[in-house]
Amino acid sequence: MPPLTDRPVRHWFITGASGGLGRHLAEHALRRGDRVTATVRRPAALDELRAAFPDRLAVELLDLTRTAEVDEVIGRVLAAGPVDIVVNNAGYAVVGATEEMTGEQVGHQLEALLLAPIRITRAFLEPMREQGGGRFIQVSSMGGQLGSPFSSAYHAGKWGLEGFTEGVGREVAGFGIHFTLVEPGGTRTGFASALNYTAETAPYREGPVGEMRREMQGLTDDDLPGDPAKIAAIVYDTTRDPAPPLRLTLGSDAYEAVHAALADRLAQLEAQKDLAASVSFTG
Repeated sequence: MPPLTDRPVRHWFITGASGGLGRHLAEHALRRGDRVTATVRRPAALDELRAAFPDRLAVELLDLTRTAEVDEVIGRVLAAGPVDIVVNNAGYAVVGATEEMTGEQVGHQLEALLLAPIRITRAFLEPMREQGGGRFIQVSSMGGQLGSPFSSAYHAGKWGLEGFTEGVGREVAGFGIHFTLVEPGGTRTGFASALNYTAETAPYREGPVGEMRREMQGLTDDDLPGDPAKIAAIVYDTTRDPAPPLRLTLGSDAYEAVHAALADRLAQLEAQKDLAASVSFTG
């Protein structure tokens, strides 16, 4: 079997392809001649693409938080043939103070952003290893590298995805399986209008949470700098790279925010150098 980067037609499995980045990735891959299996939650979401590419696009209805459904869909996809590229893209954000979040909201958030991608990744590892390689595109966020006072469960999911991806990527690199974390900034995908807000409570009406709530509620797609079509094109190109980057931070806002967060973390670490050494046994 030729290397993944040399194969004329490759098979993509993309979650959350109803709209946004997932749809743009599906369309870009199809227009470049690849095959796509796209998961959606709205049956008619990809009718236009299905009409344009009837022989190369398969659409599956899928709710990532339903384990049995995920297993059934992946089993059906793998039975139909090998998958070369898996894109864990589906997700959403619960926003508000941690104290305002219900247990159900926190659990559902972590299921969608972390546990479902882990489950999907694990399902495709063995087939990819046996076929001699493959690619995973894990759609994270600049929120996977920094934290804001308004979306702790979202950050937990994205930071968890980043740690999981870095770890498993090192386990399977020798099998020709590569991982890339995509960390976009604000992108015009309708994400802001789909935010899941907590019920506001009096203690958090003011302060950083209240300020963030008002800022987020005033956002529209036009306020966000990221072009999802350009992001999709860059992500596609990395799947043709024989040595793809582990992380792609995309968007000037993402670059600036992540750079500041990493610089601050490094400065704090360096300030603790002597303290870190002080806990070692002596003599």
